[in-house]
Amino acid sequence: MQRIALAFFITIMTAASSFSEVVKPSEVVFQDGAVMESLTAQLGDPASGRKIFMNRKQGNCLACHMNSEMLDQSFHGEVGPVLDGVADRWEKAELRGMLVNSKMMFEGTIMPAFYRDSGYSRNLKKFVGKTILSAQQVEDVLSYLLTLKEN
Repeated sequence: MQRIALAFFITIMTAASSFSEVVKPSEVVFQDGAVMESLTAQLGDPASGRKIFMNRKQGNCLACHMNSEMLDQSFHGEVGPVLDGVADRWEKAELRGMLVNSKMMFEGTIMPAFYRDSGYSRNLKKFVGKTILSAQQVEDVLSYLLTLKEN
């Protein structure tokens, strides 16, 4: 009986540790610009994603995108497309791909790669090897974007 209990415990602990793993930026798999698999084992939080979206020191999405859901925020950008109804225009995996590294879908875009930590020069050493957003933050912003539907 103790062996069965020990085997069960090891199985549960192994499964739990695999669920807590985060996909590293260098291990993200793209399919035609889309990222099919979640970067984390946790669901994204749309409320947290909304805060990151409007935060001028994190996502700073409003610097380039108009979003009618945030009319209380000033200085919406006009460089990127309007994000009203974005969840009706793009699939979840495509939106995740755009957040991770939009250049994989849109050649020449000026949108930053929010989950990339190498392959470009950094002016400040404190940012070398770091991503703009964490894997969980990407999933949170994605969850928020999925709430932006036409109706």
